[in-house]
Amino acid sequence: MLLLALDTATPAVTVALHDGTAVIASSSQVDARRHGELLLPAVDRVLAEAGLRLDAVTGVVVGVGPGPYTGLRVGLMTADTFGLVLGVPVYGLCTLDGLAYAAEADVEGPFVVATDARRKEVYWARYADRRTRASEPAVDRPADIAETVAGLPAVGAGALLYPDTFPDARAPEHVSAASLASLAAEKLAAGEHLEPPRPLYLRRPDAQVPKNYKVVTPK
Repeated sequence: MLLLALDTATPAVTVALHDGTAVIASSSQVDARRHGELLLPAVDRVLAEAGLRLDAVTGVVVGVGPGPYTGLRVGLMTADTFGLVLGVPVYGLCTLDGLAYAAEADVEGPFVVATDARRKEVYWARYADRRTRASEPAVDRPADIAETVAGLPAVGAGALLYPDTFPDARAPEHVSAASLASLAAEKLAAGEHLEPPRPLYLRRPDAQVPKNYKVVTPK
């Protein structure tokens, strides 16, 4: 097994290689505006670090979000292209699940994962433990879920942004492809089903056609 994992659902552009036993190379850069520019060089970097060629990959793992439309589709389209060219399966994993899996060892029992959804909102979900999601991913204003998450530790950039709602915010801040790859390898080894590589947007794209847009046609 050689899994190539990548995620662009958050400001982190992150890539990793997993050989079925451990992560053998990884790269992460945080830049919310350069996903398309940074992703492929990161893939080249981890392959070079591992001393491997792309055609050695036996499967691709991609974070499916939730996340903003523009950033998220960079990773998904890249993963789909690799899968098609290499003739290997492409597996989807919820980005929040990757963050939960990488939570600090002292996060025991129920906790929350929250990422920045912009518009003063967070993408979030509750977890029974680092490997078990207890609610479907959602997007909400932090104040609207304050009672629901009260008393729970929280990980992710969204938690750090809103300390009034998430007073017990902890690392990691951003998802890493290393954690996605490790979680995927564990699930595959156990014969568990992984999601298809389809985007989890949860809301409409930020870009909208102007309401007063006028169609101009030749006379």
